[in-house]
Amino acid sequence: MGEGDLARGKATAAALGAWIVFEDEAAVSMKPHRSRTWAPRGQTPVVPVRGASRGRISLAALACYKPGQTSRLIYRPRAQSHLKGAHRGFTWKDYRDLVVRAHLQLGGPIVLIWDNLNVHRSAGMRQYVADHDWLTVIQLPSYAPQLNPVEGIWSLLRRSCTANVLFRDRDQLEQAIRRGLRRIQQHPDLINKCLRGTRLSPLPV
Repeated sequence: MGEGDLARGKATAAALGAWIVFEDEAAVSMKPHRSRTWAPRGQTPVVPVRGASRGRISLAALACYKPGQTSRLIYRPRAQSHLKGAHRGFTWKDYRDLVVRAHLQLGGPIVLIWDNLNVHRSAGMRQYVADHDWLTVIQLPSYAPQLNPVEGIWSLLRRSCTANVLFRDRDQLEQAIRRGLRRIQQHPDLINKCLRGTRLSPLPV
C-alpha cells in the first residue's frame, strides 16, 4: 500500500462517510520487555525472569480515524491456550467480531486497512466482507509495519506498562495491558501521533 492506495481509501471513506480503521496484532509474554531506565551510577538494574513461563497474551487493535471525529482505539486481548490442538491466536471469527464491534461503536461504515495475514484472507473473512456493504477492505503490503499506526500503539504500550516489569502471573499481565490500552484510549492525541509517525500522508483529523 502506498500513497495511491491511501488516497483511494480516503476517497472511499469520504464518499461513504466512513471511518478509516487500521488493524494490527501483537503478542505480549511474561518475559519483560527491556527498556532504558534510571539507576544509581555504576549499578546496572536487573529484572528477574521466571523460567519456562507459559503466560502469553495475544492482542488485536483498531486505530480509527475520521475527519471531524475524535480518533478512537478499539482492542481485544486473548489469553493464548497451550492445550494440544487449541488455536493460539485469533481466528477469522475473532477478527470479524472485533470489526463488528467497531462498526457498532463508531456508528458508521468502515474502510479497514490491514496486512496480508493468512487469517485475514481466509474464505470466511472474504465472504463476510463481500456480504456487508458497510465494510471495505484494503490490504497493506507484506512486511510494511512502518505503514500501520497500530505499531505505534504497541510501542506506547511496551514503554508505559510492560517494560522492565516482572509479572506475577498471566492475570496480572492482562490487567497491565488493559490498563495501558485504556490510558491510550483516553488520549486521542496519542492515537493521532501514531498515524503521523507512519510514512503515509496524514488524514485530516
